[in-house]
Amino acid sequence: MKTLGLHAARLLPALALLLSTALPAQAGLGTDRLHAFFTAQGGLRATFVQTVQDAAFDQPEISRGTLMLLRPNRFRWDYQEPYKQQIVADGRRLWLYDEDLAQVVVKPLDAALGDTPAMLLSGSGAIEDRFTLKELPERGDGLAWVQLTPKQKDTGFEVVRLGFDAHDLRRMELVDGFGQVTRMRFDDVVRDPAIKPAAFRFVPPPGVDVIGEPGDDARP
Repeated sequence: MKTLGLHAARLLPALALLLSTALPAQAGLGTDRLHAFFTAQGGLRATFVQTVQDAAFDQPEISRGTLMLLRPNRFRWDYQEPYKQQIVADGRRLWLYDEDLAQVVVKPLDAALGDTPAMLLSGSGAIEDRFTLKELPERGDGLAWVQLTPKQKDTGFEVVRLGFDAHDLRRMELVDGFGQVTRMRFDDVVRDPAIKPAAFRFVPPPGVDVIGEPGDDARP
């Protein structure tokens, strides 16, 4: 059954890791690249392929789209296949838009992300305060991998694994409490200092159902 924001919502507890600016001072190739990625200035654009593997199903669920990030508090995931969906954080609110359902769900950003590692969106607090970091062995893919395990319970996931090349994040794996694995591959990664906060402003299209309070600045 198709659900609003299903593909992107799986990643909500970990999305904010991509925007965090507070990092631990630990040694190791993976953590060095983690630090370089998170402390880089300006925005980022990329394409992505998301694969969700559930033990209950033989075939993985595959989605594709584009991504924009701007620290702090802003990201935009545009899912293009198999369904057109958007998940947008504009700095204050989180928007989930499903084109097929003609429905938008909007929540305050802090309420939508809750007391999870996604609170790192704000850039407050160091990653090691909420996660245990572990360098992972090489996989033969040319990437340096780091595993982040949340110290709190009830975060919605068990571990996040991040794979970096010499410059940027290329892979992300999220394992939830039911053993479901969501894998993200990032391609065409470009640092774009020209990305402005206005790129993350979301205005609900005319005629769609809006669940929540969008605020006056988001009205057409």
